[in-house]
Amino acid sequence: MTTLITNIQELLQIRDASIRKVSGSEMAVLPSIKNAYLLIENDLIADFGLMENCPKINADETIHATGKVVLPAWCDSHTHIVYAGNRIQEFVDRINGLSYEEIANRGGGILNSAKKLNETSEEELYNQSKARLEEVMKQGTGAVEIKSGYGLTVDGEIKMLRVIKKLAQNYPIAIKATFLGAHAFPVEYKENHSGYIDLIINEMLPKIAQENLADYIDAFCETGYFSVEETERIMEAGKKYGLRSKIHVNQFNAINGIAACVKHNALSVDHLEVVTDEDIEVLKNTETMPVALPSCSYFISIPYTPARRMLNAGLPLALATDFNPGTTPSGNMNFVVATACIKMKMTPEEAINAATINGAYAMGLEKTHGSITLGKKANIIISKEVTSFYQLPYCFGTDLIDSVIIEGKKMV
Repeated sequence: MTTLITNIQELLQIRDASIRKVSGSEMAVLPSIKNAYLLIENDLIADFGLMENCPKINADETIHATGKVVLPAWCDSHTHIVYAGNRIQEFVDRINGLSYEEIANRGGGILNSAKKLNETSEEELYNQSKARLEEVMKQGTGAVEIKSGYGLTVDGEIKMLRVIKKLAQNYPIAIKATFLGAHAFPVEYKENHSGYIDLIINEMLPKIAQENLADYIDAFCETGYFSVEETERIMEAGKKYGLRSKIHVNQFNAINGIAACVKHNALSVDHLEVVTDEDIEVLKNTETMPVALPSCSYFISIPYTPARRMLNAGLPLALATDFNPGTTPSGNMNFVVATACIKMKMTPEEAINAATINGAYAMGLEKTHGSITLGKKANIIISKEVTSFYQLPYCFGTDLIDSVIIEGKKMV
């Protein structure tokens, strides 16, 4: 199956295969070709270049993209797409003045989702989750990380991870699974933190490894949740099963969690709404990708990740949705990119880099996803007719996607 896209107004994110991520001032550069073509063979990018050099090919399908922008599909490296029900009442509670912490203390938050999930069958959980996955694919997401963390029991966490595995088997999108048993302490372990961590390490992890259910391990490193020391125990345990860390950190407080994550060679540190100068220094020249989740800040009215400070210091940055029932009930990466421009003062070039190549890096997919590169997966967004790609974040409430191609096949 060959697909030829011709007369592309601008083909964005042209990269050599050696580029794994971009940092600092490099993020302001988005390599592109104007008046371009793109050739897809089966599920891979086979060729691209200036339209004047387009080879004469009898493709199975030809798509004319006059006036349209083509770019790699979004790479969403932080989601909680697998969950049961919703937390609509908490949305209203926040409007009425309750804080995230107050809602959690009343039995809401993560524990609310855990109760619903443990009462929901695996089949029903799959059906609810696949609808969300299909939605984000149509919105241009071509690779996604999905976390567990709403089970908080052995059976509940395994159920979530099995659903994630089933989604990966049944859909053409690349899916990475992250074990987040350390999302919160169940009520029965509220005064026995070490007991719950022992459960994670001695019962959950061996079963997850036995069924090969996870690629990464995560913990919510935050005041009132998992301390830095407890998070380090989780990271160490994950290493023994070949699970690299991707850690929730610095959402509400800076407690030196980032330094611990870097020490343990975490692939990413996510949230970072509160970032100190020391945190920035410790992230410099490391393999750890900072990940911002601007639609979470938007939805629960907390500070935005200080992108400008971080980029000016030479750091890389990725963008992700944090799609979850409590604090970000949206997986729309188009909104994330626009919000990063509007609220975090990232340029469109920086935001697109953060949502493609750096997002791919943040889930270990930089060799196959995140850029227009020969041999990478043919995951493509074709815009509607636009004046320039700047219009994508500028018209933040308008659907400017004409079509989405994932692994060589057009989404319908």
